[in-house]
Amino acid sequence: MDPRCPTRGLLERIGTRWTSMTVKVLAEQAPGELRFAELRRRVPGISQKMLSVTLHALVRDGLASRRVEPTVPPAVHYRLTALGLSLEEPLAALRAWAETHMPQIDRNNRLADRHTPDGPPA
Repeated sequence: MDPRCPTRGLLERIGTRWTSMTVKVLAEQAPGELRFAELRRRVPGISQKMLSVTLHALVRDGLASRRVEPTVPPAVHYRLTALGLSLEEPLAALRAWAETHMPQIDRNNRLADRHTPDGPPA
């Protein structure tokens, strides 16, 4: 858990909700590609900037590949690499765990908020 450990930085990048959702959408399309605009439509709530940042990190880490068609405007396509596809299984397990345990987590939060004199933190 040393802050200088490279694994810590990687876990911070792959542990975000946007990375998990983007990998899921790209994995559903595999081995095909998705254009940026289609990815944005399939990842509810993500902003154009956040999707761009997420995809840049995935490409930089070798988890996704990027292909640009020389059209006006350029058509940019993304797909998961074999390394990226290997990440989908553990992320899917984490999403399944969250879905299974969300009611219990919600209950615990409501109980904690009731027992805190000032209510939930701001």
